[in-house]
Amino acid sequence: MIGRLNHVAIAVPDLQAAADQYRNALGAKVGDPQDEPDHGVTVIFIELPNTKIELLYPLGEDSPINGFLEKNPSGGIHHMCFEVEDIIEARDALKASGARVLGSGEPKIGAHGKPVLFLHPKDFQGTLVELEQV
Repeated sequence: MIGRLNHVAIAVPDLQAAADQYRNALGAKVGDPQDEPDHGVTVIFIELPNTKIELLYPLGEDSPINGFLEKNPSGGIHHMCFEVEDIIEARDALKASGARVLGSGEPKIGAHGKPVLFLHPKDFQGTLVELEQV
């Protein structure tokens, strides 16, 4: 079921400073900021040869990233995203195995314009997992 690692998401307290660090210190290809109101975040993707890094910054007062940054003021890894061929099939198999899908259980459209779901971190060794249909 699980495919390749699509990205690792890092919540950051200063989006531009984080983007500049990856661009200037590491020479990475850094994308433009992209607001994702349905998810309460502004994101910047950093392209790597084999995957991406997603920088996350709160968009609005109700952003789920606000709580994460309150607990981790310097930022940190927020989630990992894995690709799946069929997100509904993956969701149903995961639920049947006892994994919890966050939210309504229905996919939302993510930053890449594709359906995504999030899995409860308590079911995956304390790591929030995102699934993205490819």
